[in-house]
Amino acid sequence: MSASPLPSGQSEPRKRATIKDVAAEAGVSVAAVSKVLRNAYGVSDQMRQRVEAAIEKLDYRPRTGARTMRGSSQTIGLVLTDFASPFQFEVAEAIASRLNETQYQDILTIAGTSPEGYRRRIDSLVDLQVDGIILISPRLDMASLNRLAKTMPLTTVALHGEPELFDTVVTDEHHGAQLMVDHLVSLGHEWIAHTAMPLSSVENGYLLSQTMRRRGFVRAMENHGLTPDVIETYYSEAGGRDAAERALTRRHRPTAIFAGTDAVAFGVLDYIEEQGLTVPGDMSVSGYDNVHTTALRRVSLTTIDQSGEQTGKAAIDLLLERINGRAEPTRRIIEPTLVTRSTTAPPPARR
Repeated sequence: MSASPLPSGQSEPRKRATIKDVAAEAGVSVAAVSKVLRNAYGVSDQMRQRVEAAIEKLDYRPRTGARTMRGSSQTIGLVLTDFASPFQFEVAEAIASRLNETQYQDILTIAGTSPEGYRRRIDSLVDLQVDGIILISPRLDMASLNRLAKTMPLTTVALHGEPELFDTVVTDEHHGAQLMVDHLVSLGHEWIAHTAMPLSSVENGYLLSQTMRRRGFVRAMENHGLTPDVIETYYSEAGGRDAAERALTRRHRPTAIFAGTDAVAFGVLDYIEEQGLTVPGDMSVSGYDNVHTTALRRVSLTTIDQSGEQTGKAAIDLLLERINGRAEPTRRIIEPTLVTRSTTAPPPARR
């Protein structure tokens, strides 16, 4: 039987490009195209550019059905930046707890803060044929994240932006910082320092939570007509000690330190006490995260609760929805709350 002719003015539908077409157009092997799509470690910039140009020219889109045809591995990849981060650990715990209600298991890996480390860990997870990946505070640029999202379901945590190819779970960091600044100002504090991470070079097309928190602090202080004081340090107890030392030697010593995380706040508390000062008698200290230990130390920490449990459950729920076929991107926002404890009080001059 001969095919019926197309109506006048209509052309034959364009054949969907395959990975073999991309390889031929770029002049590379199918395996090379696969490595670029998986954002694999060790791909040269020249090869990546050739493959991406071919993908763009041919409008190639990987077939999501291919993953279904080979069957589900019933595994989820989970990539943390820092396992020593109490918040990231709580998120991972919540994900594992939720997975106990399903047939899935998680494969957890620690990538560190370098993009190269992230790519190697992701490449390993892809080789293990996980059904989807969750990245917590990822250290990859948006182009790399989009390439990964074209090959498998992806959810990110603590990445602020409007991605079109994957899901995100974030805390309203601006609101969280505003809550803490409002609290400290209501107590009478005007000289407030905030410890923040140095800005990251990977924040291209999105912002990490640490940067949003910093911006929220600056805006909140300016809304109160106060001068923002940002001390850059790393999110660790050692970073908190360093920040406290610098704060205490300033000409205008702050009366309160709003630490970027609870871990930093613990370092601040230790250093202040070592100098023979008291909290909150001589200085108020607050944190951000509300990790389990904030209420257990001898000095209970005032902090912002961004609920690692809610964040983790939201992240895995979104990923499972993606695995089950949802196509449109979703952004879930967790609302923070202020938790007042014993480390904040009016400044000495107000008593």
